[in-house]
Amino acid sequence: MNNQNTSLTVAKFGGTSVANFEAINRCVDIIEADPTVRLVVVSAAAGVTNRLVELSAGQVDLARRQALLHDIAAIEYAMLDRLENRSQVAAELDALLALMASLSGRIAAGDGEPALADQLLSLGERCSTLLLTELLNQRGIAAGNFDVCQVMRTDDHFGRASPQLAQLESLCDQHLVPALAAQVVVTQGFIGADEQGRVTTLGRGGSDYSAALLAQSLRARVLAIWTDVDGIYSCDPRVVADARPIAELSFNEAAEMATFGSKILHPATILPAVRGGCQVFVGSTYAPEKGGTWIRSECGSQPVFRALSLRRHQTLLTAHSLNMLHAQGFLAELFAILARHRISVDLITTSEVSVALTLDQTGSDSSGRSLVSQALLDELAPLCRVEVEQDLALVAVIGNHIAKTSGIGIRVLEAMEDSNVRMFCQGASAHNLCFLVDGNEAESIVQRLHRRLLTK
Repeated sequence: MNNQNTSLTVAKFGGTSVANFEAINRCVDIIEADPTVRLVVVSAAAGVTNRLVELSAGQVDLARRQALLHDIAAIEYAMLDRLENRSQVAAELDALLALMASLSGRIAAGDGEPALADQLLSLGERCSTLLLTELLNQRGIAAGNFDVCQVMRTDDHFGRASPQLAQLESLCDQHLVPALAAQVVVTQGFIGADEQGRVTTLGRGGSDYSAALLAQSLRARVLAIWTDVDGIYSCDPRVVADARPIAELSFNEAAEMATFGSKILHPATILPAVRGGCQVFVGSTYAPEKGGTWIRSECGSQPVFRALSLRRHQTLLTAHSLNMLHAQGFLAELFAILARHRISVDLITTSEVSVALTLDQTGSDSSGRSLVSQALLDELAPLCRVEVEQDLALVAVIGNHIAKTSGIGIRVLEAMEDSNVRMFCQGASAHNLCFLVDGNEAESIVQRLHRRLLTK
């Protein structure tokens, strides 16, 4: 890999940051204020992707389909109407909205080709890049709208495609680097294309991941994630009112927080940044003057307790089989089945004749389909008896040297009081301790833990 490009910042703007005309103006202010920002990666406007997901499922009647398309058009036109000299952009936006109507109609009529759903889902990002590029140019910043499908090569697993990293880097050097030399480039997050040029998506929340992959391939110095919160906090402020901002995190801590429920970063974002030696900044487009959180390979402080993360809507799958007793190969077969269904496992505990696994929707299929499908249960049936529990919550205590610090487990369990813990895991990482609880108790548990472990 070539040396790092110390003059390049990749800026990613999330859905709330491009939600309306005032929001995209704030994006332009941030881009204008930092001349190192040459590549801008955007999400669909807030509210658009959820509506496209509903359309892509093909389960809506004509009236509902028309209502969803009308809502999307209203979001996009509200921004278009505030632009000057908008005739050319209006024609391009109309074409994207017409394609939405056409694709959703084909899906509703029973065309189940997976590529159609991904093509439909990609259109929200395409609308955002179109409008933001035009506003940049109108504000006097030379900008071009770049189709990320030219460089983001993936496999053909529609709904949750995997990027092909070697091809991505080569294509970036070929197509994207020359474009960056001439202007600010605005492109789409979340989407890519397979070898045949068919549009793919990287799974829900994949825009951060896209931006990180592009930053790695371009050897960028900084990946700036702009969202609606001013950095990463010791816990979700909506859950813990006195959560405090964190000025600096290590990559290890940030990876644990992202994996175990912090919604500020997609879990897959950290690895490309680590590989590329790229610092990550998280800040708010609504208050850029407040600064934010820097994520680096190393940081000055390493407290035992740094933060708490909460991940809701967890599934606990317990597999029972007498064949486990003093036998080899059971777990290998179980995990092979899960792998065939593109399911990753988070926590795992075992006994003599059963194994309990937690599954999570993060990074799952863009369509929002359930992880535990009937096809999965049918394939597991000859191997084991399966129990599935839904609506649990995973709480993670994030910090440093947790596995080697005496008394950690006692301090955490004392804060649990009378709450029932379904699963408790410590030791696999020096940076986290996590457990599963009833979803209805999760917030009160996190609040108690924050008071005892993180409130000074």
